[in-house]
Amino acid sequence: MNNNNTHFLTWRRSAAKVVGSLIVSTALLLWTQPVAAASQRYGEKLCKDPDYTCITVKSGQSWTSLFPNSYDREVVQRLNRTGNALYSGMRIAVPVNLSHTDLLNISPFPATIASPGRKTIIVDPKKLAFGAYDSNGNLVHWGPVSAGKNYCPDLKRRCHTITGTYTIYTKQGAGCKSKKFPIGKGGAPMPYCMFFHGGYALHGSPNVPGYNASHGCVRLVTEDAKWLNTQFVNVGSTKVIIRPY
Repeated sequence: MNNNNTHFLTWRRSAAKVVGSLIVSTALLLWTQPVAAASQRYGEKLCKDPDYTCITVKSGQSWTSLFPNSYDREVVQRLNRTGNALYSGMRIAVPVNLSHTDLLNISPFPATIASPGRKTIIVDPKKLAFGAYDSNGNLVHWGPVSAGKNYCPDLKRRCHTITGTYTIYTKQGAGCKSKKFPIGKGGAPMPYCMFFHGGYALHGSPNVPGYNASHGCVRLVTEDAKWLNTQFVNVGSTKVIIRPY
């Protein structure tokens, strides 16, 4: 092979490496941007709304130290769709007129809907919330949720919560545990689980972070899951509506 051919092959290999690197870099950039956006906490999206002010948490501050009044604290937590522990640098939204804010007034769901004829739980992954309606269509309770996220590394696929209309077919108490997660082991706590389709369930969790983060189930604040499980849900009757993402 002459020198000209050798130089040409060397140049082509170098060019291929550069192009390959650019493709990988571009793919990574496109992949990470949606993930980062999807992980933005719900409360941060309210920072430009004139009805709210956003505060940045300082080291050592907690929900209780910032909001000593338990009702005010619950309002802010539900507004931000999380009760997780605060950390330095975290931003949370607070109603401008917090002392005059009612929980039902900040519900993302209407106070009434057309009578469904049976108890109904509506889950909205976009609003990161659920609403519980009685058989007459009156909103009786609402709270934050964390539905299935865009991608689960351990499953190597998207793990959105299934959408559609279902009926709760079984439920368990405080000791409910996953048979699948962690992968290969099982045993992840799912207190007050309420299954509505195959392995999909509503259940309590200490991690409702203000964005969709689950493997497909609908995580609820454990107190909300307990209330739904013990005081609201009727197995074989209560309807569950999972709205589209």
